[in-house]
Order: sequence, then C-alpha cells, then structure tokens
Amino acid sequence: MNGSRKITEGALFIALYLLFLLIAFYVPLADMVAIFILPVPIIVYTMRHGWKQSIVLLLGMLIVSSLFATVLSIPITITMGLGGILIGTGIRSEITAYETWARGTIGFVLGIVFTIIFSQWIFQVNFVQEIENVMEQSIVMSQNMMEQFNLQSNSDNAQMVFDQMRKMIDLLPVGIVMAAIVLAFVSQWISYKVINRIGQHALYFPAFRHFQLPKVIIWFYLLAIIVTWFQLEDNSSIYLAAWNVSNLVGLLITIQGFSFVFFYSYTKGLSKAVPIITIVIAFLFPLIGLYLVRILGIIDVGFSLRDRIQPKVK
Repeated sequence: MNGSRKITEGALFIALYLLFLLIAFYVPLADMVAIFILPVPIIVYTMRHGWKQSIVLLLGMLIVSSLFATVLSIPITITMGLGGILIGTGIRSEITAYETWARGTIGFVLGIVFTIIFSQWIFQVNFVQEIENVMEQSIVMSQNMMEQFNLQSNSDNAQMVFDQMRKMIDLLPVGIVMAAIVLAFVSQWISYKVINRIGQHALYFPAFRHFQLPKVIIWFYLLAIIVTWFQLEDNSSIYLAAWNVSNLVGLLITIQGFSFVFFYSYTKGLSKAVPIITIVIAFLFPLIGLYLVRILGIIDVGFSLRDRIQPKVK
C-alpha cells in the first residue's frame, strides 16, 4: 500500500513539475514565478519519502521533461532536483530553517554550474563571452546615440566604463551564489506553505532578527581581504577567488548588520519603522550607509554584540 502511494504521489508530482516547466518555457513573464515553484514538488516528495525515492523521482522528471520540453529542460531539472532534494532532506531531518536554506543553496549552486557547463558543451555558448559582447554593444549604442544628439563622447571614459563592466564579470561566481541563495530561500518558503497546508506541520523561517552567521566567517572575510592587498595580477586565480570571497562574505555580513538593527529595535522596544528607515537610508547613501552596516555586522559576529545587549533572549 505504501509502495503504491509513493508511485501515485510520484506521478502526481512529475505531472505538476512538467506543468510548471511548460509554463516557464512558453508563458511570457510567468517564468519569473514558475522558476521558484519548480523545486517545490521534489522538496515535498523528499520530505515525505526520503532522498533515495527522490532520486527515482528526479530520473522520472528528467525523462518526462526531455520528452515534452526542450533539451534545455535537462540542466534545469537537474538544478531543481539537486536544490530540492537537499532542502527536502533538511526539512525531513528537522534541522533549522537556516541550515536547510544553506543546504539548498549548495544544491542550486552545483546545479547552476552544471547548467553553464552543459550549455557550453551542448550549445557551444560561452556565457562570459556573451556577456562581454552585450556590454560592448551597449557601450557602442550609447556612443552612437550621443553622436546623434551632437553630444561629446569621450572614448577614454567609454573605455574606462567598459573595463569596469568587464571587471564585474569576474564576480560571476558571486552572482551564481546570490542567485542560488534567492532561489533556495523562495522555494523553501513556498514549500513551507504547501507542507503546512497538506500536513500537520508548523514550518516557518525564524524572524529576521534571529539571523546569525557563524563566527568563522569573519576569518574567511579577513583572509580574503588580506590576499587582495598583495600585488597580484587582476586576472590571477588567487586574486579572483579572494575578490569573490570578500564580496560575497561582505554582502552576508551586511545582511547580518541589518539583522542586528532589527534585533536591537525589537529588544529595546523601538518602533518597527526604525529598522525600515535604517534600510532605506543605507540604500539611499550606499557608499556610507552600507559600509557602516557592514561594520556593525562585523562587530555583531565577531564580538557577540547581541549577547552584550541582552544575554538571554526568548
């Protein structure tokens, strides 16, 4: 009976996945929403039946999606499967929501990297080269528009802008991780809603004020910054790795700083508008605001600032 139930649920979830996949491919603008729903069927199935059964489900999804959708559905399905299985096993193991989120992020990172390699191998698409081409075309288009309106176009400035844009390509690993973080968070949140509705569960993300990074992350951040201080070539592997780590960890520490603002406001009984206003000001004046918030995050992580304010928080 249990075996037939697994098969029935598996067939249902495969059908749901295929439906959302076709919507993502063929319905304009719907792909922005469907991409976050695609991992949900495998997350729910993994939570109910474990990772071994989910691998079988993933194989079924690969076969069905390759028959009814395009070849591009293969890397997409693998990406959703890796992230979904890791999130589902996290929920099944009853670990914290943030630990589950971290697992899902790792799964989606692996999936996105596989998608890039698959696209380059099958379709001969070089993502880095394509991004550079788009940047170059946009700069040339801007120069042509300025010439049409009889405005001066400084070639040196244009080249400087292009060099800065090319340098942003070096942060592609950070972009991949951030995309995975967002995808994991939203799909996990949707899965919580679905699981709570179909079963006797009370899954939820803790309040943002409880967001806390491990102290070890400070050492990664400091080490990465120190490495970037050395006279290394900008295109060297060590420099690029350190630059990506410092930017990614710096962003996470900034989030930690905002979390502390929410924690402090809640602990001291301040108005809920205080942290919101803080966020708005920080983004209106990013060069100063975000920098100060990052410093606050460093102090919070490194020196357990929350414990000093209120040692015992319910």
